[in-house]
Amino acid sequence: MTNRAQQIFKPEFRFGLGGVSLGNEFNKQTDKDAEATLEAAWAVGVRYFDVAPWYGFGLSERRFGHFLHNQKREDYLLSSKVGKLFKASKNNRHAEIYPLSDSPNDIVFDYTADGVRRSIEDSLQRLGVDSLDVAFVHDISPDFAFFPNGWEEQYEIARKGAFPALSKMRDEGIIQAWGIGVNTPLPILKVMEDADPDVCLCARQYSLIDHASAVQELFPAVRKKNVSLVIGSSLNAGFISGSPRYNYGKENFKIPVAAIEKREKFRAVAARYGVDLRTAALQFSSAADVAVALVAGARSAQQIQEDWNSLQAKIPSDFWTELKQQGLIEANAALPSSSES
Repeated sequence: MTNRAQQIFKPEFRFGLGGVSLGNEFNKQTDKDAEATLEAAWAVGVRYFDVAPWYGFGLSERRFGHFLHNQKREDYLLSSKVGKLFKASKNNRHAEIYPLSDSPNDIVFDYTADGVRRSIEDSLQRLGVDSLDVAFVHDISPDFAFFPNGWEEQYEIARKGAFPALSKMRDEGIIQAWGIGVNTPLPILKVMEDADPDVCLCARQYSLIDHASAVQELFPAVRKKNVSLVIGSSLNAGFISGSPRYNYGKENFKIPVAAIEKREKFRAVAARYGVDLRTAALQFSSAADVAVALVAGARSAQQIQEDWNSLQAKIPSDFWTELKQQGLIEANAALPSSSES
């Protein structure tokens, strides 16, 4: 049975540009650089954009909005996150949490019903647009390090406040769909039992390097509940394509030895078949049957162009066969249908 997310994410919205990099998460960039990246994304055909107040403490939304408010609203799909409110403060925490953002803002965690509505209103002002298509409740997950009393307390607030409020806003037509956006599977499994989400952002959980848990535990539950996923961070924050980091956080430079060893095995197989590993990683993550979209971050015009081209490339089916034979990918993981025989 077709669900709400499958109806919203039309073919032109299956690949999206994420806003982490343009919020100066990893490197400092100018507004001009960000504008060039967004212009390049639009030029190659990207029509889905995923941002969050958290990315750069408001910086990413402002940059995306500066570009998107000049486009016809019906031509693109836009998602953002809720649960974190920002206000200007001379004594803000940006230097501690987002040191490269130069943000004037301080953060307040608010997963209440009123907080969610305020969050969406604030995002629309920063973006300079009149509506969001999808709202993700952000980071109520064991890996998020900045909650004062742990993620469970914030999840419970969201269960009573954010979740029913978003369902009501969806029914009122303020948003088209909602879910949660997290880096671990447990909150997605919980929210499907506690509420009626449409689509969840599953970040860093379904990549070439790390996907066993998603295939064995998360995906079967998602299918049962008829919920869809947007897959994010399929390159593990650039690690698969060669960046000196693994996923997110202050200590993402401490790359697990097992991840490095696994990447080397992938590289060896890719070299034998003349396959670009970034291309393989993006195609693999986008092939999941529960996925309605793949979101990739990019810090430059060249990166988003390369990502787009990767999704159009042909990969020999023997490449995937060997990866399964070596046990590098799960035996029951879906494979890209565009692979050559």
